[in-house]
Amino acid sequence: MTDSVCASSVCRMVPGGTRHTLSELRRGVVEHCVLALISEGESYAFDIVRVLAARDFVTSEGTMYPLLARLRNDGLVTTMWRESEAGPPRRYYRITEDGRRTLDAFGSDWARFRDAVDGLLAGPVEGRGA
Repeated sequence: MTDSVCASSVCRMVPGGTRHTLSELRRGVVEHCVLALISEGESYAFDIVRVLAARDFVTSEGTMYPLLARLRNDGLVTTMWRESEAGPPRRYYRITEDGRRTLDAFGSDWARFRDAVDGLLAGPVEGRGA
């Protein structure tokens, strides 16, 4: 078994370590997954966390709020406050046109990336020198 060890943005694999591969993969796509959820309709942070958790995409409100703030600052989502029957007002998030373009571009990139990885994991690589 190997583990990826990263120091100052340089990563290397270390034999015998605990694998954090799934966490690293999630971290790399979570912003786009949040955009995908928001693109389905207006959402608030707790609801987004709940949906991600239900899909085994573990995250917490503590990481969600900074992520949503980045998306807002980047112009990928807008926000509005709404009264809640169950407590204080909630901030709802809605995807912008820039957010939709970003999500569409990611979808295309992800499909190519996924296909390339699936192809490599499926077996011998064609055109590889012996």
